[in-house]
Amino acid sequence: MKTLLFIYLFLITCMVSAQDAGHPLSWTADNGNGTYTNPLFYDEFSDPDLIRVGDDFYLAGTTMHSMPGLVVLHSKDLVNWKFMSYCFDRLNLGDDFRLENGKEAYGQGIWAPCIRYHEGKFYIFSNINGHGMQVFIADNPAGPWKHIQMGGNIHDLSVLFDDDGKIYAVYNYDEVRMIEIKPDFSGYVEGSERVIIPAGNAMGEGHHFYKINGKYYILSANYAPVGRMQCARADRPEGPYETVTISAKETLGTQRVHSVTNVGAGKSVLEDGFKFNISSPEGNGLGVVPLHQGGIVDLPNGEWWGFSMMDFRAVGRTTCLSPVTWVDGWPYFGLPGNLGRSPRTWIKPEVGMDVKPHAPYQRSDDFNGKELLPVWQWNHEPVEKKWSLTKGKLRLHTMPARNFLWAKNTLTQRGIGPVSIATVELDGTHLKDGDVAGLGLLNIPYSWLGVLREGKKLVLRFRNQATMETIDVETKTERYKDGIKLSGAENPLASGKVYLRVTGRFDEDLAQFSYSFDGHSFTDIGGQVVLPYQLKTFQGTRYALFASNAKDREGGYAEFDNFRVDEPYADRSAHLPVGKVITLVNIGSGNPAWANPHGMLHSTWRGSEESEGKGCQFRVHDRGQGRVVLEALNGTGFVTVVGAGLSSDVRLMKNESAGSLFQWQDMLGGQCMLLSLKTNRYIGIGPDTGEPYSADWPGVTPNRKDGTVFEWKIVNP
Repeated sequence: MKTLLFIYLFLITCMVSAQDAGHPLSWTADNGNGTYTNPLFYDEFSDPDLIRVGDDFYLAGTTMHSMPGLVVLHSKDLVNWKFMSYCFDRLNLGDDFRLENGKEAYGQGIWAPCIRYHEGKFYIFSNINGHGMQVFIADNPAGPWKHIQMGGNIHDLSVLFDDDGKIYAVYNYDEVRMIEIKPDFSGYVEGSERVIIPAGNAMGEGHHFYKINGKYYILSANYAPVGRMQCARADRPEGPYETVTISAKETLGTQRVHSVTNVGAGKSVLEDGFKFNISSPEGNGLGVVPLHQGGIVDLPNGEWWGFSMMDFRAVGRTTCLSPVTWVDGWPYFGLPGNLGRSPRTWIKPEVGMDVKPHAPYQRSDDFNGKELLPVWQWNHEPVEKKWSLTKGKLRLHTMPARNFLWAKNTLTQRGIGPVSIATVELDGTHLKDGDVAGLGLLNIPYSWLGVLREGKKLVLRFRNQATMETIDVETKTERYKDGIKLSGAENPLASGKVYLRVTGRFDEDLAQFSYSFDGHSFTDIGGQVVLPYQLKTFQGTRYALFASNAKDREGGYAEFDNFRVDEPYADRSAHLPVGKVITLVNIGSGNPAWANPHGMLHSTWRGSEESEGKGCQFRVHDRGQGRVVLEALNGTGFVTVVGAGLSSDVRLMKNESAGSLFQWQDMLGGQCMLLSLKTNRYIGIGPDTGEPYSADWPGVTPNRKDGTVFEWKIVNP
């Protein structure tokens, strides 16, 4: 089946126009109007830790087995980030990090780093399973970083440089432990290890340790029974601590990912033929999705902000930003009157400077540079002499691999959502017998589309490990002249060149491969690929360029050119329809919002006489920083919250007031929520109750059908 080319060309045209207009080509949370929309990154950035040094912010995150590793980003406003450095190119910790001698490090390596600044130096601490605690030290966060291997099983840790010169690390799950680190990082102070929070106090792991106004705070992630954030507080580092929940239930309207239930952490890499059990996400089960691992940071003006990891379907775990409200000495994520819940769209932190929207990486690469772009990471440590950037192309030499997951020198990028399209040109002319090269999705189960050399013949092949499906494409095409069929046929793959593409709909955990011989007309192959999450690689799905040999020998090489990633949702400038007339259909009930003549915002049946009238049409007035006022076109007035925002407190008033202000929540895909700036809660109805709207809803359920999410459409003039 032919891919709908005109749709793709339309998206590309829109992206080119966006570039000309100064809009980003890759996801940034910045909406360009003084607001941001979570997540900060629509690709994986798990286990975040963040610090402020003066007017600068630095963010570190998990990179597992990917090389180079331990990424550091920089920001001036907490919303727009730029790549700064990796702490290392390789770890040199053995065969498992090199895919040698049947060993691998999938899901191992750098976990949950802690970044700190103390007396002019930057420090990052992280445990590597089986190798103990690692310390990286630099005078400049751009590097170079000095590496010290301390050892000890100090996992999911956080470090505090206390005012008395002591250095503490807190770690462990449930039973929180603390140990003192020697000032020269040569080891741990003997006899200093102790339990500071006994098991059974609802604490988790992935700790963040702070001293604020003389008190000690530990924020931790818990996933049992569902994801949430805990906070502990004490007057002394050793306790005793009291604990509360500071964020819970916040999924931002995101359901659980498809997951592989029979592939766990520490299991062996699964060979072809394994039967995967893949569960489907259903309903409103929270699982580990909600905001559940992160910390807090202050601004020079005294504001506090929270950052936390959240599970975002097939892209994996990534980072969100939340306003923090202090109540009784506790740093709750959320707004006054709605503690523990975070808005998806909110006003940017006030940092006293104008930062233009920008993405953390350039993702498309023509390979004309002297080095790979920093967005690229190798799957395990690369074999240096088996790859190169040559004459504007990426050259990968083939080495033995029994399947895609064992292929060395596989070059990866994180898949980016909610939708992205990766395309690359492949030249397989120099492949030798048994060689295969192409574009893959690195995951367990894996999938790929590429070119295979069988003797003197080149074959275009699709492979899906989950379904055990292999499709070889018949590449011969009939030849015609003046409408008359000629004898013989042409083989468009004979040149060895082909365009490979995969379109990822990451919020749906689905992808579609396609190919082209002219770079314009693409043909789908293999049906939709399901992109589940699993705990073996412990990563979201990644784009991958690979070349290997299936006949246990070194072969030829493949050349890749013009890798391009297109993101239809990078430019969201049209997602706030200011000045437009819209309808709002509640996706929970399926019925449109209606300016009831009795003066309340209510709903009417879809298809009713009222649903076609002016009472279901609202003009969106811009009030700056993403705030809007809605005016009903039937003359009843402005949608306004009165009283406590209870049922029937969402009124139609003749005069606009402070109660008429709503923060537009961009839920993407033509969906929105309306956050009342009077109650700091959302407009909503019980879908089955028949009641009028209220403004007392704390947030949205994962399936978005609770009555708080609208599908909005512009009314044709």
